[in-house]
Amino acid sequence: MNKTSLICGSIAFDKIMQYHGRFGETLLADQLHRVNVSFLVPTLRTEYGGCAVNIAYNLKMLGGDPLIMGTIGQDGGDYLDRMEKQGLATNAIRTIDSAYTAQCFVTADLDNNQINAFHPGAMQHSHENSLGDYLPLRVAIISPDGRDGMIKHARDCAERGVPFIFDPGQQLPMFNGEELLTFIEQATYLACNDYEFEMVMDRTGLSLQDIAARLDALIVTRGEHGSDIYAKGEHHKIPAVQAEQVVDPTGCGDAYRAGLLYGIANDLDWPTTGRLASVIGAIKIAHQGAQNHVFTAQEIAQRFEAAFGYKY
Repeated sequence: MNKTSLICGSIAFDKIMQYHGRFGETLLADQLHRVNVSFLVPTLRTEYGGCAVNIAYNLKMLGGDPLIMGTIGQDGGDYLDRMEKQGLATNAIRTIDSAYTAQCFVTADLDNNQINAFHPGAMQHSHENSLGDYLPLRVAIISPDGRDGMIKHARDCAERGVPFIFDPGQQLPMFNGEELLTFIEQATYLACNDYEFEMVMDRTGLSLQDIAARLDALIVTRGEHGSDIYAKGEHHKIPAVQAEQVVDPTGCGDAYRAGLLYGIANDLDWPTTGRLASVIGAIKIAHQGAQNHVFTAQEIAQRFEAAFGYKY
C-alpha cells in the first residue's frame, strides 16, 4: 500500500537575533508614528525552517514516507544538500532562480518580546507546482505557504481524491470566511491551534460542531493542555506528554502534524494518532530550533509505551 505523504508548505530560513535590552525602553509611546530605531544584536543564528521541511524532518525519523512540495530560492543550495543528506526527497522542490528563499528575521528582547519581518521570496511561486505530477498519494497536508499555492493545492487534492489536512497556521489571516469555508468543504481534516480555531469560527460563522461535522476529523491543539480530536461524532481528549525540559516551542506544531500524517498513513485510530503526535511534540520542545532534535522510530515507540502503557 502506498504510504507517501505529500507535504505542501514553506521552505525557509529563520534568522534569529537577540537584543540584550528591552524594546519598551527604546520605543517611545508618544513617538510611534515616526519610529527610527536600531537595536544592537550581539548574537545571530540561522535555523533551517519552513513548515514543510519541519514536518517532513519529523515524519522521516518516524519511519514515514514524506515528499516535500515547495519552492526554494537561488540561495537554497545548502538547504537542498542538507535535506538530501537526511534522506528527504527533493524532487518535488522547485528552485526559483529569480528569488531568495523565504526568510523570517526575528529580533527578541530580554522579555522575549519579538519584532519579526518575513520575506516570502520563492514561496510566492508555490502555485507553479502541481501535485498531479506525484500521484498516487496516501495523504497530503496543505500547510502555510504562498496564498495562491495553498488554494491551488487544496483544489487539486479535492479534484483528484487525495485526502488532505488543511493546516492554515500563520497564513490564516490571508483568507476570508468564504475562502475558509471552501477549504473546509475540500479538506478531509483540519488542524489548528486553539487561537487559530477561534479565528476560523469567527470568520466562517460556524460552530465547532458545525465544522467537525463537515470533516473526517478536526484537530485542535492547546499547548501544554494537550489537544482535542473530534472525529465521527466522538471527542478524543489527547493529553500532553511531559517534556524533559521546555527550551523552544518553535516547530512543535509541525512535529505534532508529522504524527498526524504517520497515523493517517498507517491507519492508526485517532486516540493513538494524537498521542503519538504529542510524544513527538514533547521531544521537539526540549531542543532549540525546529530541526535540531534527533530520534529513532524505536525510541518513539519506547517513549509512547512508557507514557501511555500500550504499543502503537
